[in-house]
Amino acid sequence: MNIRRPLRITLATATAAALAGGLFTLAAAPATAVTAEYADDFNGDGYRDLVTSAEAATVGGVKYAGSVVVNYGSPSGISASNRKVITQDSHGIPGTAEYKDLFGSALASGDLNNDGYADLVVGAPGEDVGDDANGGTAVVIWGSASGLSGARTIGDPNRSGHDWFGQSLAVGDFSGDGKADLAVGSSGKDIWVHKGGFTKSSGAASRYKLTTPLQSGTGHGADSLLSGDVNGDGSDDVIANGTYYPDSSHMYDATLVYLGSASGLAFQDVLESHKRAAVGDINGDGCDDVVTSGWWGGTEGGDPDDLGGSITTYFGGSAGIRSDAVQSIDQDTPGVPGADETSDYFGYAVSLGDIDGDGFADAAVSADYESIGSATLTGSVTVFRGTSAGLSVSDAEVFHQDTAGVPGANEDNDHFGSSVRLSDLNGDHYADLSVGGDGENGGDGALWSLRGSSSGVITRSAVGFGASSAGLSTSGYPQFGGGMLR
Repeated sequence: MNIRRPLRITLATATAAALAGGLFTLAAAPATAVTAEYADDFNGDGYRDLVTSAEAATVGGVKYAGSVVVNYGSPSGISASNRKVITQDSHGIPGTAEYKDLFGSALASGDLNNDGYADLVVGAPGEDVGDDANGGTAVVIWGSASGLSGARTIGDPNRSGHDWFGQSLAVGDFSGDGKADLAVGSSGKDIWVHKGGFTKSSGAASRYKLTTPLQSGTGHGADSLLSGDVNGDGSDDVIANGTYYPDSSHMYDATLVYLGSASGLAFQDVLESHKRAAVGDINGDGCDDVVTSGWWGGTEGGDPDDLGGSITTYFGGSAGIRSDAVQSIDQDTPGVPGADETSDYFGYAVSLGDIDGDGFADAAVSADYESIGSATLTGSVTVFRGTSAGLSVSDAEVFHQDTAGVPGANEDNDHFGSSVRLSDLNGDHYADLSVGGDGENGGDGALWSLRGSSSGVITRSAVGFGASSAGLSTSGYPQFGGGMLR
């Protein structure tokens, strides 16, 4: 059984800085505020942490309630034992684990209350709210010296106008005032921005609505949200993915760009025919760039000659995202390992981060339905180096479970690459490659972490563990690794 919902599992991100393996440093804050150094350091120990979802996990005997696993970073990186499992049955977490809540479908993080500890935001879009079936919710779990503890619910301002509130999330300083804001998507056209100045007792300082030209209804709205500073002005911007619906005769997958400023977020541009995106500074010019993917391939991916999916790079600049693409890459691009084959899902998950410490964000791109040898749908991840001209294909490397040093072995339906993340988990200033495989062990799922270095990703001291070792129930099909905080 595979309940994967390609348009529903969102890999929302905290900030482009987090994607780039760098610092999440908010603009100058009041002297009394102590902003967390990293957007994903929940216990304030100076090491970035990893959050992986199992949105289909059984909790207390309830199927598809959902769980998230937090693996705390350390000088040796992450381990299966140094972790915390969070569900809606966990102490201090609002709500109750219920059938098809899908807690963990979306993830984001940042220091929302400016106390020096990053906070985690978790979406549960299938949550029933009162008599509103699938109304959805988002929960802020507060960071502290002892890790994540205590939480509050983010209320839906428009319950009657949509469902699946919390299906996508992003944290960033969209107004440049030194306070982290939270953007929440749903099945509707609206994205709600909850303004910084959060407190544990009262939540956001205020909120406002962005009305988008996205298709609304079940399976639509903002499928994913990202944040990053694409024009380098100090205010974070929002990148939204969904089905673009400009008029009754046109509809296609798209990436929408909203620029942040003191007056709030404002629409800048639409990048056509893309299902996913990642943000980071590939060319090292101080403005974040956007990599989009059309991982379905074929006409749904935007190019009828592209069978297995592709990625496209757009540079940021002082005016925002430049709508002319710098490059497009698929598995038939010279220098790229593999071949462009139907339904490889190349680009299913994408993350940007500086693996080798050269100041340019590199890209990890999964093809989680890639077949290798006799193993079908086993999955792989290709790493591209960032340069001033874009992503280099001349030295691309591919990793999978038959790569020397990677734990495990390629098997049918592993889906290695169902999620990817580039971030420095051991404090050596090289972004490490974390990979989820939601089909491993018959749908239990698994997680791998490979270290970054000056020479790129290395498999020495690689870590890999499954759902049971991560503290999850393996009843049903938890699909651990189906999503990841990027």
